[in-house]
Amino acid sequence: MTQERKFRLYGASLDELATLCAELGLPRFAPKQIVRWLYQRFVTDINDMTDLSKLSRERLAECCELGLSTPLKVSVSADGTKKYLFRTSEGEYIESALIPDGERMTLCVSSQAGCRMGCKFCATGRMGLRHNLTSCEIINQIVSIPERDKLTNLVFMGMGEPLDNIDNLMRTLDILTSSWGMAWSPTRITVSTSGVAKTLPRLLDESKVHLAVSLHNPFSEERREIMPIENAYPIREVCDILRRYDFTHQRRVSFEYIVLEDMNCSPRHIKELSRLLDGIKCRINLIRFHRIPDSPFYSPPLERIMEFRDTLTKRGIQTTLRASRGEDIEAACGLLSTSTNKK
Repeated sequence: MTQERKFRLYGASLDELATLCAELGLPRFAPKQIVRWLYQRFVTDINDMTDLSKLSRERLAECCELGLSTPLKVSVSADGTKKYLFRTSEGEYIESALIPDGERMTLCVSSQAGCRMGCKFCATGRMGLRHNLTSCEIINQIVSIPERDKLTNLVFMGMGEPLDNIDNLMRTLDILTSSWGMAWSPTRITVSTSGVAKTLPRLLDESKVHLAVSLHNPFSEERREIMPIENAYPIREVCDILRRYDFTHQRRVSFEYIVLEDMNCSPRHIKELSRLLDGIKCRINLIRFHRIPDSPFYSPPLERIMEFRDTLTKRGIQTTLRASRGEDIEAACGLLSTSTNKK
């Protein structure tokens, strides 16, 4: 078997490893040993799995590899934000952003190389979809950075649309939250989506992670101008799905809202937001726009954004203004990887 076709151990589920071990003639207890080495001890060499026999390790090494790869580059912002650049098995570049904030340390991970959603304000959307990341490539972003053991939160808010890569997303969430895996609480994980209504129910039915929906405009015709997904999955359809689920206890749903000058922060937008989100226990996260090259969009002055926030809050919608981080290191999604691709 060639090196390129070797089975990658990282990103594999317990059931997949059980099937693999049965095929290789390994003991029945081997799969549980392997997942402990992978997801609890973060082994970097198959030979270091010392509670497996030498013969078992040799059989694994013949047809398997760990699948880890270290970051090619790290950019560090003056505010402490870091951006890690990785290369995928297909030669594309992806990125992860590490955001320290007091006792919290959040990692934004990518789920795709590129994205086919085509949002006009997003650098990743200009790339188009290159390929889906495997669960190995997603997990690698978490375990291959120096801050791995200090992470408190994880958000699927990097490059790509997670719900457009639903199988690998769900496999990764299983690894992250299962007792045999990394045993994270689902409340430490947020999945962001532009609103893929087709696969949204699967995420909500099969996981307990938080949800963030990229909204950015409550009017369908205006949202369509900046988010083509509105053509396939109208935001009202997404909201109708959300009303069927309980967001009053541990699980949260929030709506991400990039505030754009003269486009989505008028009194009529406030009124329509109240109408659209009626009946959904949620909050809105306002985001200042990070400029991308050749973009026609601008962020309003901070004072106007704060006024927009306060007015929404008075109307009963919990609204926060997310701190702008890492703008000096191309922290806007896709900027670092696209500039690297051009080079």
